[in-house]
Amino acid sequence: MWPFGKSTVDRIKDAFKAQALLAPLNLDVRVENGTAFVTGQVPNDKYGGLVRVVAGGIDGVKNVDVSGLVPQQTAPAAAPAPAAPTASVETGTPVQASAPTSGSYDDAQGDDIVQKAMEEHSRIAKGVWNAIKANGELKDDPIDVLQSGSSIILQGAVDSEHELHLAAQLARSVDGVQAVDASGLKVTGGAKELTKEKDAGGDTVYTVKAGDNLSTIAQKYFGDASKYRDIAHYNNISNPDLIQVGQKIRIPG
Repeated sequence: MWPFGKSTVDRIKDAFKAQALLAPLNLDVRVENGTAFVTGQVPNDKYGGLVRVVAGGIDGVKNVDVSGLVPQQTAPAAAPAPAAPTASVETGTPVQASAPTSGSYDDAQGDDIVQKAMEEHSRIAKGVWNAIKANGELKDDPIDVLQSGSSIILQGAVDSEHELHLAAQLARSVDGVQAVDASGLKVTGGAKELTKEKDAGGDTVYTVKAGDNLSTIAQKYFGDASKYRDIAHYNNISNPDLIQVGQKIRIPG
């Protein structure tokens, strides 16, 4: 489970699923050295901007390449279904994601819907992202910022309960945020250090140190030493007892 082992690709796809206009598109994502390459068919060329701002809320994404998006000739016959409601960590009240409600629309109306969604996401989710990254205690924590309607979803890890409450508080302080769901934000001691290293595809990587074995590594990341088998399988290690100092171990999701 993210932040330990869930790839950047899967986390970007999670962000797309939370956005009502992008959820039904099933876009393909590839990540190399911090750049997310997003490909697939979209209703019109305005979607590129929306894809950029949504993917940009994922920790570790430095650039978003949308040159592989192909606009369709006509807008879809039916508007996408709204994303599932999320809940406020304060009240538990469901918050419904905003989405088009008409059964069909022309190109001009479709462009306007996407433009408004992009502007809303840029103002709200990007505002939360900027607030977190500007905070000295949180800036290096692996935190993803997702948006569903006017609700913010925080996922990832922080080093303490204090940082968890601080992240939620900063998100609530951004203009336009109606609810904050921080249930996907986990308190894990040493989270900053444990998720610091990534491979080209965005997988979390651990460098083996003296005294390590797969059981101790599994305990660090999952709180369960028996998960060493999953780590061995994910890294094609035939003998779990044979790892070397300096070896790079990818952490499975």
